[in-house]
Amino acid sequence: MFAPKTTVYAHCDLPCGVYDPAQAKIEALSVKACMEKYAANTDPDFRSRSVAIKEERSHQVKEHLWVLWTDYFKAPHFEAYPQLHSLFNEATKLKACRCCRHKGNSGCCSCRFIDQEDR
Repeated sequence: MFAPKTTVYAHCDLPCGVYDPAQAKIEALSVKACMEKYAANTDPDFRSRSVAIKEERSHQVKEHLWVLWTDYFKAPHFEAYPQLHSLFNEATKLKACRCCRHKGNSGCCSCRFIDQEDR
């Protein structure tokens, strides 16, 4: 009698329909800023906090991208933009700018991918 007739799945408890890459970009920019501050400061405690915050924000970038990739984009999107799968796969594997630490922070890799997705 009380069994659901239809099972639905969403990224939140209420299928809100709000999907915006801006959330991922804000977190990716935060990651980039953390690494810039890390590089500019020699205090070990500050550096430790910077890395911890960067890791937390990196995870948030991936979460936001995964929601877009798995919940928002549908077959018509992938047909119209065949690069979407590889774009999202590459962006999430970058782990939100971890590579910037090894490239002298010359550019924010995840931000670059998120900017492409906005197009």
